[in-house]
Amino acid sequence: MGNRGMEDLIPLINKLQDAFSSIGQTCNLDLPQIAVVGGQSAGKSSVLENFVGRLDFLPRGSGIVTRRPLILQLVNSKAEYAEFLHCKGRKFVDFDEVRQEIEAETDRLTGSNKGISPIPINLRVYSPNVLNLTLIDLPGMTKVPVGDQPQDIEHQIRDMLLQFITKESCLILAVTPANTDLANSDALKIAKEVDPQGLRTIGVITKLDLMDEGTDARDILENKLLPLRRGYIGVVNRSQKDIDGKKDIRAALAAERKFFLSHPAYRHIAERMGTPHLQKSLNQQLTNHIRDTLPGLRSKLQSQLLSLEKEVEEYKNFRPDDPARKTKALLQMVQQFGVDFEKCIEGSGDQVDTSNLSGGAKINRIFHERFPFELVKMEFDEKELRKEISYAIKNIHGVRTGLFTPDLAFEAIVKKQIIKLKDPCLKCVDLVVVELVTLIRKCTEKLTSYPRLREETERIVTTYIRERDSKTKDQVLLLIDIELSYINTNHEDFIGFANSDGMKNWKTSGWLTINISIMKGGSKEYWFVLTAESLSWYKDEEEKEKKYMLPLDNLKLRDVEKGFMSSKHVFAIFNTEQRNVYKDLRQIELACDTQEDVDSWKASFLRAGVYPEKDQTENEDAINSSDTVSMDPQLERQVETIRNLVDSYISIVNKSIRDLMPKTIMHLMINSAKDFIHSELLAYLYSAGDQGSLMEESAEQAQRRDEMLRMYHALKEALVIIGDISTTTISTPVPPPVDDTWIAKEPSPPASRPGTASGAPPSRPPGVRGSTPGPPSAVNPSPAFGPPVPSRPPGDPNSVPLVPSRPARVPPALPPGVPR
Repeated sequence: MGNRGMEDLIPLINKLQDAFSSIGQTCNLDLPQIAVVGGQSAGKSSVLENFVGRLDFLPRGSGIVTRRPLILQLVNSKAEYAEFLHCKGRKFVDFDEVRQEIEAETDRLTGSNKGISPIPINLRVYSPNVLNLTLIDLPGMTKVPVGDQPQDIEHQIRDMLLQFITKESCLILAVTPANTDLANSDALKIAKEVDPQGLRTIGVITKLDLMDEGTDARDILENKLLPLRRGYIGVVNRSQKDIDGKKDIRAALAAERKFFLSHPAYRHIAERMGTPHLQKSLNQQLTNHIRDTLPGLRSKLQSQLLSLEKEVEEYKNFRPDDPARKTKALLQMVQQFGVDFEKCIEGSGDQVDTSNLSGGAKINRIFHERFPFELVKMEFDEKELRKEISYAIKNIHGVRTGLFTPDLAFEAIVKKQIIKLKDPCLKCVDLVVVELVTLIRKCTEKLTSYPRLREETERIVTTYIRERDSKTKDQVLLLIDIELSYINTNHEDFIGFANSDGMKNWKTSGWLTINISIMKGGSKEYWFVLTAESLSWYKDEEEKEKKYMLPLDNLKLRDVEKGFMSSKHVFAIFNTEQRNVYKDLRQIELACDTQEDVDSWKASFLRAGVYPEKDQTENEDAINSSDTVSMDPQLERQVETIRNLVDSYISIVNKSIRDLMPKTIMHLMINSAKDFIHSELLAYLYSAGDQGSLMEESAEQAQRRDEMLRMYHALKEALVIIGDISTTTISTPVPPPVDDTWIAKEPSPPASRPGTASGAPPSRPPGVRGSTPGPPSAVNPSPAFGPPVPSRPPGDPNSVPLVPSRPARVPPALPPGVPR
């Protein structure tokens, strides 16, 4: 085969398969191999047993027997024994035990219900009777589920076969019994799907001794009927009687040799038939195939080794008990944690999350969106606020009637509103704390390899943040107390008492529905704008097309019952001097969707000086009720003045608090946490416990490291093994192309027999040699893969190529009804 290097190619692939199978990985390498495919009872197991020279070392029985792929590595050796990859160190000398172990290992994974599994069993057989060869015995194709098999067993087996034979590095040994129609061979059909040019398919014809009398498979074996580039090889296996009688393999091989030498149709090709020739041919073809795929295999190994280099860099000189390594690892882990935490806060992380806000971005959102929203949610209840202002003014005046607006009432109301800021401020701190704790958990994910270290790091940093949480809240409350300590009415943004009555720029707006009877135009929705002087409504919120403007002089509000069929809430505006308010209407009814909207509009009207009407009974009740605010005009003017002053001052406080809150939290909590992680975390970890226990690896990390190192060393070993093989060896080239039209499409059905409508001449079923002389052969009749000479009679594209080199032979007469 060229040189010594070529003889080592098949053991080389065996070593690679063992190297990667031992770590439960294929390393995504398509190692050259031969896969044996065929239907059930096609004789696959018998062929393999003949190769090994041992009786019944493979499971036998009815139905599906091979339920897991069997990678069978044959190694020429002086001693004879078998080894399983899953039973390391155990040598099987009794081959009955080999069969039992295959059955037990199959049942262990698939159960005893005839189920299948794609996970292979690796069996290596050492024997002086074998040539170096590696084959994969695959489950036989089936059509009908048996016993407890799933209903889709046919598809499961097909998918498993395709997993192996689809790879370009896999040779396909298609086993077909001679006593079936070759055109319907399951093995050839599935091989044709993945190897349409027939470059990787080797045909094996079994059961030649079971063909009907007077028929033979000569045309098939001479590669003339459905030809393959690598041709066909015939074998004769032991019959069921031989199996039951425990006929020796050597005797069976001798009987096979005698069959080919004595059969008139096969004697001229007997040297190229039989199990020994098949074994030798497969050895040579697999060796050639390995040599052809070796350069690509080397490149793939090198690229995968390169991709692993970086990952195993820290594991190359790994010593679990080295204290220096643990100290170095601890320092690196803590330093990396600090860097990751700071990057997440500052927004300069290496990996940017594109699906959710997190870290610094989320804290920024809390500062500038969530916290201001919480302040806005504190909008005052206008009615309640005016009542509080009124009571404050009355209580300050006491028995006297005040002529001026009292400062003390303003300060009392302002301080009460400032105190309400405590809740949203404390809530803001809580939200930041939650985000920081989440951020810490995220940054400690890189410490997963060391569970104790991760747990301690999370505990220490989280405890520190909780401590800073308390101090930050104290500082926030201090800010509120500072605001309460001095009401600065000289602030440049404060309107002051001189401008408190000025409401020229004040307005409120929104959609309202004017309820008018259908006779007068019907109800319509308009955009209303209320100022200190008038009520206007427009066509839409752009306020370009004004529909009407109503002065507020002498206007008052009146409650209106909600209509029986209406879902809207209604209130009315009317003139106290009985004048028309709008067109010929003495009052207009305004409708809102909710009662809250009605209350809001009423509060706005109240601020503009439009008050609800009071009947005599209500006035009497108001005198006796401490909960009702007097509608004294002078008091209302004072209430409105203080209301405006409170608005102005609270807006100043809000602006100040919105500015100081983020600064306080950043200084006391976030920046402090960063400093703690960089300068003090390591000391806390050392004081938390023994360094050895902190740096104990998790089981998952240890397993991952071991797998990574095994993979790395397996790849290196594979490259060393391949490097020792000379690729300048001489190999037999792939046979030249043959007439592969049957491969490119489905085989044509046999021509009709005499008496049919077509009137075509009679033909033979494929695989059966008959008496009808045929046209010239489509290929060179020599089975030695010589150059083909395509030739078909014109006008007959479906003709079957037959042998032209010898006269037709008339078979013996058969009883009626027996197929030829």
